[in-house]
Amino acid sequence: MRLGVLDVGSNTVHLLVVDAHPGACPLPAHSHKAELRLAQLLDDDGAIGPHGVDRLVSVIKEALQAAEDKGAEEVLPFATSAVREARNADDVLERVRAETGVELQVLTGSEEARLTFLAARRWFGWSAGKLLVLDIGGGSLEVAYGIDEEPDAAASLPLGAGRLTAGWLPGDPPDPDDVRALRRHVRTEIARTVGEFSRFGTPDHVVATSKTFKQLARIAGAARSAEGLYVQRELKRESLEGWVPRLAAMTEQERAELPGVSEGRAGQLLAGALVAEAAMDLFGVERVEICPWALREGVILRRLDHMESV
Repeated sequence: MRLGVLDVGSNTVHLLVVDAHPGACPLPAHSHKAELRLAQLLDDDGAIGPHGVDRLVSVIKEALQAAEDKGAEEVLPFATSAVREARNADDVLERVRAETGVELQVLTGSEEARLTFLAARRWFGWSAGKLLVLDIGGGSLEVAYGIDEEPDAAASLPLGAGRLTAGWLPGDPPDPDDVRALRRHVRTEIARTVGEFSRFGTPDHVVATSKTFKQLARIAGAARSAEGLYVQRELKRESLEGWVPRLAAMTEQERAELPGVSEGRAGQLLAGALVAEAAMDLFGVERVEICPWALREGVILRRLDHMESV
């Protein structure tokens, strides 16, 4: 069947259409995305303002039309931290339902981490052993660890690249004092969770997903996306530590000119790099392998598993 998954994230609203059936690898058929940056549209009270809700409704309608055009039999809609943490989340969800017919499933942070872990496990297989999975989104950082398809430990921290950029790095280029303050904050938050994972022992394989990690790996020398999904890509902590001060000294436009960095993500790349560096350091990770699959694929795989069990 042809399935669509509609991901209302903190940075983008992304529709991924795949051809899939139980027991087979989902094959991408179409991708439709719009940058919305919901995490940066929250007002001082933590609500998504009228303009943000209008844009969200409009973008969802466009995505539904694209899914229909591509023949998707079913669309799996979900939202992550920006909607989950908005003060007016219930009102936003009701407006979306009333005007588009879409019942957005709001994932918890733990569900995000677990579904992303499932996707990474299926991609790398059982031979990867104990997995540690890191995922930096626009609104949150997810961490999961385990040897099965269901992780033994999963955590979600409010350390998304978009959220931190909006709240901590107003300058362009950012003020060095702001960068240092954000670095301290990120490391303090991550350090609180390390013990929860370290009791399970050293992972056999460390995996990173998300656009942030992909872009950091690319500027550090990883293969271009045009070279295909199956080319191994990795990010070494040593390389990342060298890039962080360089990114901190750049303007947003200068970052956008780096290989693999999109103009829409350039502004939050430094915050993402600080989170990635801190996570790798505090979890004692020297290198991560980039996984092409993440949360959207996890949602699809879970749906296929349910179909197979019925």
